[in-house]
Amino acid sequence: MSFQGKKLINDPNDVVTEFIEGLVETYPGLQYLDGFPEIKVVLRADVSGPSYDKVAVISGGGSGHEPAHAGYVGPGMLTAAICGDIFASPPVDSILAGIRAVTGPKGCLLIVKNYTGDRLNFGLAAEQAKSEGYKIETVIVGDDCALPPPRGIAGRRGLAGTVLVHKVAGAAAAAGLSLVDVAAEAKRASEMVGTMGVALSVCTLPGQVTSDRLGHGKMELGLGIHGEPGAAVADIQPVDVVVSHVLNQILSTETHYVPITRGSRVVLMVNGLGATPVMELMIVARKAVPELQLEHGLAVDRVYTGSFMTSLDMAGFSISVMMADQAILECLDAPTKAPYWPVGVDGNHPPAKIPVPLPQSRSRIDEALSRPQELSKQGYLLEAAIEAAANEMINLKDNLNEWDSRVGDGDCGTTMYKGAAAILEDMKKHYPLNDAAETINEIGASIRRVMGGTSGIIYDIFCKAAYAKLKEGSPLSTSITAKKWADALEASIAAVSKYGGAKAGYRTMLDALIPASAVLQERLSAGDEPSTAFLLSSEAAEAGAESTKHMQAQAGRSTYVSGEILATVPDPGAMAAAVWYKAAALAVKNHPRS
Repeated sequence: MSFQGKKLINDPNDVVTEFIEGLVETYPGLQYLDGFPEIKVVLRADVSGPSYDKVAVISGGGSGHEPAHAGYVGPGMLTAAICGDIFASPPVDSILAGIRAVTGPKGCLLIVKNYTGDRLNFGLAAEQAKSEGYKIETVIVGDDCALPPPRGIAGRRGLAGTVLVHKVAGAAAAAGLSLVDVAAEAKRASEMVGTMGVALSVCTLPGQVTSDRLGHGKMELGLGIHGEPGAAVADIQPVDVVVSHVLNQILSTETHYVPITRGSRVVLMVNGLGATPVMELMIVARKAVPELQLEHGLAVDRVYTGSFMTSLDMAGFSISVMMADQAILECLDAPTKAPYWPVGVDGNHPPAKIPVPLPQSRSRIDEALSRPQELSKQGYLLEAAIEAAANEMINLKDNLNEWDSRVGDGDCGTTMYKGAAAILEDMKKHYPLNDAAETINEIGASIRRVMGGTSGIIYDIFCKAAYAKLKEGSPLSTSITAKKWADALEASIAAVSKYGGAKAGYRTMLDALIPASAVLQERLSAGDEPSTAFLLSSEAAEAGAESTKHMQAQAGRSTYVSGEILATVPDPGAMAAAVWYKAAALAVKNHPRS
């Protein structure tokens, strides 16, 4: 079924020029070249080509993707944007006019989405500009991850990830880098980003009929930003299912479109395609962030959600994932006055949620979760084990930091110290030591409150899984058998492996805890006295931690370190786990109530 599309326009042939006029009326920092209708160029009002002392950054393409590209013109981002007709590459003369208007002695970088028309027109304009004496570099962006690896010359399509490349290049140019260096930064950024889109409808071009070729209840995976067909048509699914599929496609190890592996830092962009409500985009973001963290083992450093590169009135979204390092993040965080770059996103991210305030009388730390006046035998042993383990972590701070400075970011000892100090302080106040499960849960809460980064998350997951296992079958955990403790350790290891992605031999804390768990189960099954079995398993933890010297890291920041350096020190996380485990075992073995 087709019908005339409803549009708030005048003449369909004038939509691009009238858009530009409205844009520059809205934003005083923008101007356009007086060459309508052939020349449609938006440029910074504060830049004059001959006197401009920085690299000019120009992008563009067919219109219909607003706010791209003209909405990203401004200090710190694009110097000019070349606007073609709807979904049509801008002509060579228009591109040349933009180059001449803003390019000074330091030259011009052209950022071009990977479509044949854009490559040809921008390419010819670049060659003409060079013949006129301008210094020109070009970076082609092809971030599409929806389709199988191309066999011909067309390559991957340029999608919303191009906006992130604009920002990186604009920040590099604003910092005064040379043309060669600005181009290198842009090219590097373009190779780190992958994008895939999902559409619920196709778009309607001004003056044309609307087509619902997808049909009722259908969605298209991998649809292009010009409405070109995607990888597949499928039944509409819950958005969580769709997001998981899209992220799996972008991060596929088979196509390896982006160099992102577990432990990487990434930037996420959730992009509306033109007719998607902000509410729905935020629902996508709400699923994408924990999916990247828990299922793919990635640290999500920035999240940008909004409509950045649209397809007129298409309903749907795209997701872009970019591998990030400090240099990329600094470029993304650098100031810009481009009107449509999201200014509210930076690295300062407090906890996503905070507790609901309760009346004073209903404070969580009440009699049910307070330190008992009298400790049971289990309570005494638990207190001794916790105290010994925490004190050993405090004493090991400098050693852990020194090891971590060689193979990581140098803060393992400081992080563990914070957690240990909080545990000791909180234990004095409100750990219900006679209830083992609740005490373990409170340890997780202490860790979560003060330990940042991956370590805090991992240990919190570790405690949560142990708590659930200890609670299994009985709401009260005032007397826990040695076998139940061993099963809780096993469950904690399984949870950390599931959500963190690490396994035996990956050079992580699990290389200490997995052998400890195996020996503990073995010795208890053989009939050993529990404290003896605990101590023997701690020796296995020590041996496992030491063995990490001979492992190639497959998780965390150590994956970027050479094998020669890794061989000089054990994994700090594994050593920390072995040390607190051994301290707890000794405390239990030597306690008079044991």
